[in-house]
Amino acid sequence: MSGNDETRDGVPLTNLDQPLFDGAGATKRDLVDYLDSVRDRILPQLRDRPLSVIRVLRGQAPFMQKNVPRYTPDWVRTVPVWAEASRREVRYALCDDRRTLLWFANQRAVEYHPTLHRVEPRDRPTHLVLDLDPPAGDAFALAVRAAHLVRQALAETGLAGAVKTSGAKGVHVFVPIDGSVPVDDVAAATRALAARAERLDPALATTAFIREDRAGRVFVDSTRAGGATVVAAYSPRLRPGTPVSFPVSWAELDRVTPADFTIRTVPPLVAEGDPWADLMPPPQAIPTDLIAEGHTIPVARVQALREGRRRARRDQG
Repeated sequence: MSGNDETRDGVPLTNLDQPLFDGAGATKRDLVDYLDSVRDRILPQLRDRPLSVIRVLRGQAPFMQKNVPRYTPDWVRTVPVWAEASRREVRYALCDDRRTLLWFANQRAVEYHPTLHRVEPRDRPTHLVLDLDPPAGDAFALAVRAAHLVRQALAETGLAGAVKTSGAKGVHVFVPIDGSVPVDDVAAATRALAARAERLDPALATTAFIREDRAGRVFVDSTRAGGATVVAAYSPRLRPGTPVSFPVSWAELDRVTPADFTIRTVPPLVAEGDPWADLMPPPQAIPTDLIAEGHTIPVARVQALREGRRRARRDQG
């Protein structure tokens, strides 16, 4: 075995000195070392949740992997999930332990996107999530302002959430919920919260799903409920410098940038504790009036599809 290869926890690790991706400023070894050093922080975010990863192989464009490849070791736990869109069964990995995490790292899996539900029960998300997507790559400060709107909307309905950088340009607000309502009701409540945040400052925030309708505002994305995934806290991102999605307190949010948190800077920040666990409020019940309000709001993707067809007919006509 060359200095470029090694074995950890029975997992062969190969070509460790290769560059990770263009602009990463890191090698495959850096990815492996990072994930191994934060395993006690990231594994609780991944355990028992069907996992999609974004891999980047040498000479290829990055791709999202949901279905595990044929050569997946038999000790990697998997779970079958019926995919309605493709009308087929997808076998997702469950990244439950160090060995599986190291195997993914050796597969050059840079990003880790678990579902918002555990394997069982699948129709009970553990969190309600709002994804705040600013209009331009350098507009993180706008996403932060929108996050404070979401926090205000939550407080006005008696809820509390935790916040993390997405690791790209945006912000994620996570609201832990008690599992007492099914996924459709969680999705409705998420739509209602997004609409309430938009109403607080419609010049800053928008729920418009169609990009050209956003007019330079922050998109308050309410579509992460259901089978959708969200990048995990502590996951690296395929961005220049290999930033990491990282939890911050509400008080610190105005003082950080996504580039503060990378695979090089994060390990010492989590050596003594788990800030995501520390900042997360206890699970909460979703108020029934929020759910009822949300059921009066059309699903964003469906509404956007209809509007797209309407505009196409208008432009043709």
